[in-house]
Amino acid sequence: MTSNINDIRTIGVIGAGAWGTALASVTRRAGRAVLLWAHEAEVAAAINKDHENPLFLPDVSLDPGIAATADLAAAGEADALLLVPPAQHLRAVTGALAPSLPDGTPIVLCAKGVEQETGRLMSEVVAETLPGRPVAVLSGPTFAAEVARDLPTAVTVAAADPVLGRRLVEAIGTPHFRPYLSDDPVGAEIGGAVKNVIAIACGILIGRRLGDNARAALITRGLAEMVRLGLAKGAREATLMGLSGLGDLTLTCSGPQSRNLSLGIALGEGRPLADILDGRRSVAEGVFTAASVTQLAERLGVDMPIAAAVNAILHRGADINETIAGLLARPFRAEATERGAD
Repeated sequence: MTSNINDIRTIGVIGAGAWGTALASVTRRAGRAVLLWAHEAEVAAAINKDHENPLFLPDVSLDPGIAATADLAAAGEADALLLVPPAQHLRAVTGALAPSLPDGTPIVLCAKGVEQETGRLMSEVVAETLPGRPVAVLSGPTFAAEVARDLPTAVTVAAADPVLGRRLVEAIGTPHFRPYLSDDPVGAEIGGAVKNVIAIACGILIGRRLGDNARAALITRGLAEMVRLGLAKGAREATLMGLSGLGDLTLTCSGPQSRNLSLGIALGEGRPLADILDGRRSVAEGVFTAASVTQLAERLGVDMPIAAAVNAILHRGADINETIAGLLARPFRAEATERGAD
């Protein structure tokens, strides 16, 4: 495999939500030809005609060189693909791509989550549905609107194959979108998935007006849970202390643009989950990932009390005040981040 970036001239972005549209803008700025696949034909039409995506990324002007399509096979003809569907739809999208996608097409996973039905990481889903394709993970602290507006951003591009990683970094990097190379894709995936669950927990604390001390403690102990799960899956702790772990966790638990944080705030203020979701078009991945991360942790013997508490509130009807009281009543322990009980 050559390290010449000239073999990545065209990039297909699969998924025209806010993050997919922002990544299309990034790759266009990097000088690539971009074809953005939208599930909704009206989204593709708006991008082609008006150079904007009012449904998912309003008030952001798009480069006229970004082409959009509702034809998945057409987008799959690019030299490399960025996969950006909601995590729970990745299997369906990759299954539809499989019959026409060339074996050597590099796949970059940009969806953050764990599959609810199977507990699989996104890379494990792709290994089943698109076997043999070279795979990398793009993750890090990113709000789509800021990326689309070309505000400075740093991310992790993680690939087991360092040559593939360098090709991708050189193909999509710009002065304001800085990819840092990693060879730990599992760590990048775990960080991107778990941070959404912790962000919901932070939002609940904000909604309950429990103070900044509690939020800081929760972020720190949430990071400990993230590290334990990552180590159990074979990730490195250093990865989870980087952009795709601590960096993404900090942003998602602090920025008002965070869909997961805002959902948690609404829950903490007493709004029913169904009402919150009914009023949203965009996906808060942590709602689904809370269940799958909790199940994965149980299977691996990893104690994740914060994730389990969020799952209980979201999916088991647990009372928020009683759940918080249960966390606060846990035994005092030594501070540690290694695998095992907290």
